[in-house]
Amino acid sequence: MLLKKLREEVLEANLELVRKGLVLYTFGNASGVDREQGLVVIKPSGVDYDVLKAEDMVVTDLDGKIVEGTLKPSSDLDTHTLLYREFTEIGAVVHTHSEFATSFAQAGLAIPAFGTTHADYFHGPVPVSLPLSDEAIQGKYVHETGLAIVARFKGIPAIDPMAVPACLVAGHAPFVWGKNAADAAHNAVVLEAVAKMAYRTLTLKASADEVSQALLDRHYLRKHGANATYGQG
Repeated sequence: MLLKKLREEVLEANLELVRKGLVLYTFGNASGVDREQGLVVIKPSGVDYDVLKAEDMVVTDLDGKIVEGTLKPSSDLDTHTLLYREFTEIGAVVHTHSEFATSFAQAGLAIPAFGTTHADYFHGPVPVSLPLSDEAIQGKYVHETGLAIVARFKGIPAIDPMAVPACLVAGHAPFVWGKNAADAAHNAVVLEAVAKMAYRTLTLKASADEVSQALLDRHYLRKHGANATYGQG
């Protein structure tokens, strides 16, 4: 069996989404990439999490061609593989329809950086993509979804996908990534938490100001900067 360890890591990431209440039924998916071999491991489409096993994971190349597996891969495969090709530093991708982050996506709104909880993980607002055109929706929809995410990060101003490891797809839901499968799932859990806080902040005060750049930098860089001080590392 190819990529046994990565299969187990991707399975665990998928199950973490369930444990943290980010997916319902068979919604959502997680994948991971082995950069050395150029292979992706992804959840199979429509398989109940209660029966999901590491050996059920589907292995594809970076263009989405199945290399190993008897089940159909996630219907979002083309978005995952496009993100791996375009964002070469990421190691895993997670897609959920978590309630609060999806609410922002459906409203076509970015998640503002209102406080330090947000700043600990996202070095700025979590962006929302432009809506897909009718032609894109009727064409290679899943591929076009990935293109919309990439366009948002390579727009003006450009956004570092490692500093803001998530994007809301307008009218759809969030895609989140990380350095590995556990990290991507962790970021998805935090994204939902900060989306909930942002929603409540806007409910309390619609004109609430975002956190200052100084405080945003202080909290993000203490965890992720070159001279990070957070934790025991």
